[in-house]
Parts: sequence; structure tokens; C-alpha cells
Amino acid sequence: MTDAQSLTMDLPESVDDPALRRVKTVARIMDEAVRVPGTNTWVGLDPVLGVAPGVGDAVAAGVSLYIVAEAAYLGVPLTTVVRMLANVTADAALGSIPVVGPVFDTFLKANTWNVSYLEEFVADAAGDAEGGAADGEDGPVTIEITEE
Repeated sequence: MTDAQSLTMDLPESVDDPALRRVKTVARIMDEAVRVPGTNTWVGLDPVLGVAPGVGDAVAAGVSLYIVAEAAYLGVPLTTVVRMLANVTADAALGSIPVVGPVFDTFLKANTWNVSYLEEFVADAAGDAEGGAADGEDGPVTIEITEE
């Protein structure tokens, strides 16, 4: 989903549009702020912070956790939050390797992936709000238990 599509779609009332814009901005700054001249590679603050051993990767992971926290606040399912946390963990672990860590941070765009998971959730929620369930599902299953 492109940025133009995601900003113009009808969002359910439960989705906070400014929060979506904030997480997209954070992901862009951390993963794809500047294009490396002569290549198709984009670099953000994540690999730059990774140059400072330990502290830089901890700061980058903290910023990445902001995106996960916003996603949880917006109601992303637990399984998706766990996937997002796994991305942040992999990014922090691989990024903390001396010398090659910043190279991993350049190509492992955990924040961008996490925002794409959030956008998928929002798109599915927008589809549900229009009356059609996403992916052919009928919606949540409700079990009612009564005493007789």
C-alpha cells in the first residue's frame, strides 16, 4: 500500500490517523531518511546509531519499540505485535554485532516492516468497517455460555 493510498482511505473511528502518520515518520527517519548516492539504497538513523556500540543499538531499539507500542494501542492483534517485537529483537541483535552490525541495520528495515504490518491491519479494519470482512472471514467468533 502506498503512502498516498494509506493516508486517503476511510479509516474506522477506532484508528488514530495522527498516530499512523507518526509511526510512518519514525520508520522513515530510522530506516530510509537519505538515499545513498549512486545506489537504490536508503539509509536512516538506525545504522548511524549502531556505530556507537551498545548504546546506539539500545536507543534505536527503544525508538523501534515506540512503533510497536502505537500498534498495540491501535488494536493490532497480539500475534502481529509478537511479529513486530521479533523484528525489533532481530534488528537490535544483528545490529549490535561489531563492524558488520551497521551493515545489517542498513538492509534490515524492521521499522518499515512493522509499519507495513500496521497498515495491513488498518486496511483490514477499514474493509471490515465498510461491511465486508477481510480475507473472506465472517468476523470474530462469539461464544455465549448460559446457565440452565
